[in-house]
Amino acid sequence: MVMAIADNIKNDAQTSQGFLAQWHEDVYCVFGRDPAAHSVWEILLTYSGVHAVLAHRISHRLWKANWRLAARILAATARMLTNVEIHPGATIGRRLFIDHALGVVIGETTEIGNDVTLYHGVTLGGTTWNKEKRHPTLGNNVLVGSGAKILGAITLGNNVRVGANSVVIKDVPPCCTVVGIPGRIIQSKGTQIQNRYGIDLDHHLIPDPVGKAIACLIERIDELEAGQKNSMKVLIEEDCELCEAESVCIPRKESPVKLAARA
Repeated sequence: MVMAIADNIKNDAQTSQGFLAQWHEDVYCVFGRDPAAHSVWEILLTYSGVHAVLAHRISHRLWKANWRLAARILAATARMLTNVEIHPGATIGRRLFIDHALGVVIGETTEIGNDVTLYHGVTLGGTTWNKEKRHPTLGNNVLVGSGAKILGAITLGNNVRVGANSVVIKDVPPCCTVVGIPGRIIQSKGTQIQNRYGIDLDHHLIPDPVGKAIACLIERIDELEAGQKNSMKVLIEEDCELCEAESVCIPRKESPVKLAARA
């Protein structure tokens, strides 16, 4: 299944599309994902994430044409201007949007599908020095929250959401949410997460598995304590009825010696 997803992403990314058409989609997709965008000129002049993607479209074409040095120089220049580092060898699909675009790193063998959204501080990094596939593959409609790290040659299926500051090091099936360090998969029971009317940007609406586990433990402790109180029948000594300190007396069970004497 993982290989099938990767092949589909490659096919989508390699679909012939005009250069200007790519730029047009990269700019206009911002309107659907950032309510702060008011005009095309505002996007072209102030959105560093868009600048980084537009520059990558050029550097990637240079890279594929074996103009490797020119591609790296252009990518380095774009990094200095935008604070986004995208290796020119990375394969990026249509309508990628990098919101806020501070400290984003995308490695050489990364493959990104269509309609992917990345927030600031995201790293799509490798875990080996070998010259092989060492960076992640992201499917279509993937959303990666701020500060998240996706490491290694792993695959995230379509419609996956990655919570902020999560560290993902294993494959993620489609339509799942990943949170935590290391990332834990929360199944969505086959329901597509993304909004069918558009891109789902509610990345703050994610479960808290650690908080849920703690709440379950507290509830279990309360049940055990209640059961212990019911099972322990405390016998009060006869003298306690005449004791003036009964308000501070702690009831205790009668010892076996007293029970034997009474018998």
